[in-house]
Amino acid sequence: MFEGFKDFLRTMGVDEALGLAERASADDPRVAAAALLFHVGEADGAITPVEMASLKAALAEEFGLADDEAERIAEAGREADQDAVDLYRFTNVLKNKLDEPARIRFVEILWDVTYADGTVHELEDNTIWRVADLLGVSTRDRMIGKQHAARRRERVE
Repeated sequence: MFEGFKDFLRTMGVDEALGLAERASADDPRVAAAALLFHVGEADGAITPVEMASLKAALAEEFGLADDEAERIAEAGREADQDAVDLYRFTNVLKNKLDEPARIRFVEILWDVTYADGTVHELEDNTIWRVADLLGVSTRDRMIGKQHAARRRERVE
């Protein structure tokens, strides 16, 4: 299931002949994902270095990006998030481009980035709840994703 998500994201119909700067808009699912990852990571006031590393690693892995490309997409996501007035623009892009299993997987990625620093602040938890709701991810699937991310974090420690 997750390989299908990765394959889908890698073949989003982006014209590879265009430069990355030309493609990196909030309507690009990669940028929308990065913006949401930043928004959740910064919900508690600041994104920690370990959360930032997790965010970039998730972008690289899920979208099949080289490190420098993941860095540029992450920066485009940060800028898009700073310019946004709400989360709908980003969740709408992902909801229209991703099927249900891929949206559930994305919510799990949000949890992974949040757990990267070892704690989940109540504002991060609430923000993931709002994102999941906008993506049409059920409470059950959101909580299962949280449990999976927590278990993965425990194995790292």
